[in-house]
Amino acid sequence: MFDLLNEIASSLKKNKLRTFLTGFSMAWGIFILIVLLGAGNGLRNGIQYNYGSSNMNVSQMWPGRTSIAYQGLQVGRRIKFDATDGPYLQKELPNIGAYSAKNTIYGANIVYGNEYVAAPIQGCDLNYTKITYMHIIKGRNINQMDMDQTRKVIVLHKRTVDILFKGEDPLGKYVVVNKVSYQVVGVYMDDDMAQRPFALIPLSTADKIYNPAKRGYNELGFYIEDLKGNMDDINEFDLSLKSKMGHKKQFDPKDNSAVYYYNTWKDYNQAQGIFGGITLFIWIIGVGTLIAGIVGISNIMLITVKERTKEFGIRKSIGARPSSIIKLILTECLMITACFGYVGMFLGMGVVEVMNMMTAKPTVGASQDSMVTFLNPSVDLGIVISATIVLIVAGLVAGYIPAKKAVKIKPIEALRYE
Repeated sequence: MFDLLNEIASSLKKNKLRTFLTGFSMAWGIFILIVLLGAGNGLRNGIQYNYGSSNMNVSQMWPGRTSIAYQGLQVGRRIKFDATDGPYLQKELPNIGAYSAKNTIYGANIVYGNEYVAAPIQGCDLNYTKITYMHIIKGRNINQMDMDQTRKVIVLHKRTVDILFKGEDPLGKYVVVNKVSYQVVGVYMDDDMAQRPFALIPLSTADKIYNPAKRGYNELGFYIEDLKGNMDDINEFDLSLKSKMGHKKQFDPKDNSAVYYYNTWKDYNQAQGIFGGITLFIWIIGVGTLIAGIVGISNIMLITVKERTKEFGIRKSIGARPSSIIKLILTECLMITACFGYVGMFLGMGVVEVMNMMTAKPTVGASQDSMVTFLNPSVDLGIVISATIVLIVAGLVAGYIPAKKAVKIKPIEALRYE
């Protein structure tokens, strides 16, 4: 075996350019595949991070003004949501598992002692957590008694608490919001990366203090159940929801200005479809690169065997067995493809790791306005190893086929071979 390796090493030294070209085809194919897959996964992870842990099967609706005349009613009517809308839509559309009404008060200042935070106040009901992802990390959430008794209680975001209380326990303390005192009953966290997260108060309290004229809710949220998740079902549900709301509020369902609607699940599915296409495109390019590498290895090995046909004839004439010649070629091929395959794999993984280091996860205080587009590029190690094995096997086959033909030539013919 030691003699065989010495002989192979001697052969490789004599043909450095040929050896390099063979190995480069191998390394380049693996390298490009790894980098492309890593970049594709980085794009997908970035988009998924933007959605965070948000509930995917939810939709939101905001009131607007009509832009199309409907049944004799004039254009420009203001649509107003009220307490009857949620129960009506849930009754008409069985896919609505829960609904949540919200009223948001912008431009509010939350004051505690000498500290203050400018943050929007959101009046919400008990179904808020089903529509919007959040979790209580201290204290409690708004409950039914808060709603029934229109209590002046407030649930603050952790970042707001950190600014106002400076490490002090906020529970039971009172904050002032636009000259109204609220008792802090809970602290929550969510995946909202905005610099000014909402402060939550009971919807009944928000109506009494900030909406005495009953101008209506400024948002309705819906938790959607039993949809298969395909775009046809989602589009049908969206159309039905707008149609039912149009019937109740007397506006044309095709009037996109009457109400503004957003379906998170639809948006998420569209994003997944786009990245499914990108992933397919990346695989096509990657596999094409691998095939190009296989073709390159095959051509170079074919040339190598042809150049050594006379050598094979001499070996056979002095008693070498055909199997030993084939073993020599395959061992040489294996050494080249395995070594350069490892180099390509190592460099590819190194580039992916560098990309990973350069695209760190946003900090908690980051703004949501700067969306994450590239995050945590990674490649499945099993895919990398499988692709490397495929190229090595392809290289062995590429060397075996012409070698098999060469050793079948009679020694006298091989010595004449040019």
